[in-house]
Amino acid sequence: MKKIYHIAVEATLDVIGGKWKPIILCHLGGQTLRTGELRRLIPAISQRTLTNQLRELEADRIIDRRVYNQVPPKVEYSLTEEGKSLRNILLAMSEWGEGRVSEEQKRGTDVTILQDNWDGYLNM
Repeated sequence: MKKIYHIAVEATLDVIGGKWKPIILCHLGGQTLRTGELRRLIPAISQRTLTNQLRELEADRIIDRRVYNQVPPKVEYSLTEEGKSLRNILLAMSEWGEGRVSEEQKRGTDVTILQDNWDGYLNM
């Protein structure tokens, strides 16, 4: 089936859109992680959602999944070169988000960013 995007940003959002994918990419920036490690780093995500998001990112060639032939099975995830090419986009989104939260705080909105750490994106 042919995909049709009305504007180009839809193609980007099709790959990295949603709540969890940018968080997963941040944690994979500059390091290889196993599923359990990702789950510990993102405690609010369910195992099912994490698995689905990893599968989608792998299908879009953003992450690489490496399976080791051993018992118990060992699976590791890392960014592909295409995944690393998202660095500037994700940094810009983070910068915009910080500015947005800062403005909301000035307006009296009770909002905070728990983890003010862009290292994952910086290390891509």
